[in-house]
Amino acid sequence: MSEQPKHPEDELAGTEQPFVTHLMELRDRLVRAMIAVGVAALILGFFPGPAALYDILAQPLVANLPKGATLIATSVISPFMVPLKILMMAAFLMALPVVLYQLWAFIAPGLYAHEKKLVMPLVISSTVLFFIGVAFCYFFVFGQVFKFIQSFAPKSITAAPDIEAYLDFVLSMFLAFGLTFEVPIAVVVLARMGVVSVDKLKEFRGYFVVLAFVLAAVVTPPDVVSQLALAIPMCILYELGIWAAQVFIKHTQAPAEPFADSE
Repeated sequence: MSEQPKHPEDELAGTEQPFVTHLMELRDRLVRAMIAVGVAALILGFFPGPAALYDILAQPLVANLPKGATLIATSVISPFMVPLKILMMAAFLMALPVVLYQLWAFIAPGLYAHEKKLVMPLVISSTVLFFIGVAFCYFFVFGQVFKFIQSFAPKSITAAPDIEAYLDFVLSMFLAFGLTFEVPIAVVVLARMGVVSVDKLKEFRGYFVVLAFVLAAVVTPPDVVSQLALAIPMCILYELGIWAAQVFIKHTQAPAEPFADSE
């Protein structure tokens, strides 16, 4: 008699839960994430405090203003609202590892083992790369950009930037550089999902360089320093993404299903 082919047991068999149970777990995860953000905001509220946080954020600009010049507030509530916004932004970034862990803990039970090997490294690496992008913008780009801009300011003009406008500028730059440093993650995901092959990504190098400089010209101030500071790392990170894609594809393939030959 011929035997039926044996199929491996589904890793997720027996793990199904009612929809309401998933909603309750999602609620609990969101509450824990919000508590983490709240605790971080409470800590930062006492030390160093909202005002000190703004002073830290404004330091690269203030260091390049003419002697005696300061930032100004053109709105009555800006001196209160702007530091408060910075406090919440800093609290969210401080609690981001906890927030991402709660997200991971929610989706992990529905993933196969080979999928977990892909998702967890991507979550960690995307977080680290975003922080690196923000730090690169704050510690290097801001100083060079503000120095370059002030070198063009006429002697008859006294620079006095508005604190709210500066906050909007900082957030847009942080977002631009943070997302730029996610280029390797985007490349890995596209290659791993089969949307585009690694060979095609290599062929696209020349077009990506042009695209990087176009995007840098659109999302950064109209100065050559910030545009180069965004475009050049983007091109380097693209190459890093191609290399990482080859490694991830090799180590996160689904295991081959064993089968028995019929006799």
